[in-house]
Amino acid sequence: MDADGNSKNTMTTDTLNDNDVDAINRLADTCQKLRVELARVIVGQQDTIEQLVVCLFARRHALLMGVPGLAKTLLVSKLAETMSLDFSRIQFTPDLMPMDITGTDILQESDHGRREFQFVKGPLFSNIVLADEINRAPPKTQAAMLEAMQEHRVTVLGKHFPLDEPFMVLATQNPVEQEGTYPLPEAQLDRFMSLIELDYPSEAEEIQIAKTTTGDELPQLAHLLTAEDILGYQHLVRRVPVPDHLYTYAARLVRKTRPDGETAPDWMRPLVSWGAGPRAVQNLILGAKSRAALEGSYMVRLEDIQHVAPSVLTHRIITTFAAQSERVTAKTIVKRLVEETAV
Repeated sequence: MDADGNSKNTMTTDTLNDNDVDAINRLADTCQKLRVELARVIVGQQDTIEQLVVCLFARRHALLMGVPGLAKTLLVSKLAETMSLDFSRIQFTPDLMPMDITGTDILQESDHGRREFQFVKGPLFSNIVLADEINRAPPKTQAAMLEAMQEHRVTVLGKHFPLDEPFMVLATQNPVEQEGTYPLPEAQLDRFMSLIELDYPSEAEEIQIAKTTTGDELPQLAHLLTAEDILGYQHLVRRVPVPDHLYTYAARLVRKTRPDGETAPDWMRPLVSWGAGPRAVQNLILGAKSRAALEGSYMVRLEDIQHVAPSVLTHRIITTFAAQSERVTAKTIVKRLVEETAV
């Protein structure tokens, strides 16, 4: 409190020096170039691109949701291309085993004529991994993916193998066909920072898609960043300052999603059976830090938290049958909570 009795916004210990400020300016400029470069191949989807980049620099994973044919694979592969990162795509199927994605030991003959086991890396050993239709994989394979996402390593026959950095998993789920799938449990959904929903393009965009993708070949995109640059920017994002009142705002917003909590609004209690956990607060702050840096801001703003809130909270809220019967979605609930939560 100051001498007049007014509360002051205090800051965290995170501070930016002159080099950090210059780095944020370069990052914001690179982000603009990235949008322009990807627009040569990807028509529309600007909000999707922004959310993917926010997750990447926040050092988190994302879940892509959309009907087939919305260029999810193309978008992720071209994003990796512009950043000079290794990219691999795994098509998940019901018979996919953990060793199919992690790799395994293979008996091979050495130069000296002796037979030795050598570890052959699986497709998880890439910087950006697209896990296509991850809900089709059996639980054992999903568990192997979960370890890689959380620990940034894989375990094969009791041995640990670190994954290449930076490492990011972008998983897709097909919302159209659910037969023969293994829905992701809430604990694994919570490992994804954001749920990024892709919608159908507009008529003008669909015409442009046809013109762009039916030619002889797609253009080669420029390499704007290296893996070392990305690792440096990921550390920079962690140092972006956050006012204390925004930490409080993020915590209060998440706590309101819990129907048994004291701060949950009365209108929400019959609509939600399970709310977001503490990891949601962490991801709100990290997402806001990343977005602020990408926008060229030297401090997290309220609009940064509010912008990332729908993608961070939607998949962490489990709605009741009453909500589903009234066609009230988790995204609608989050939007209203954001509007009602005071700073």
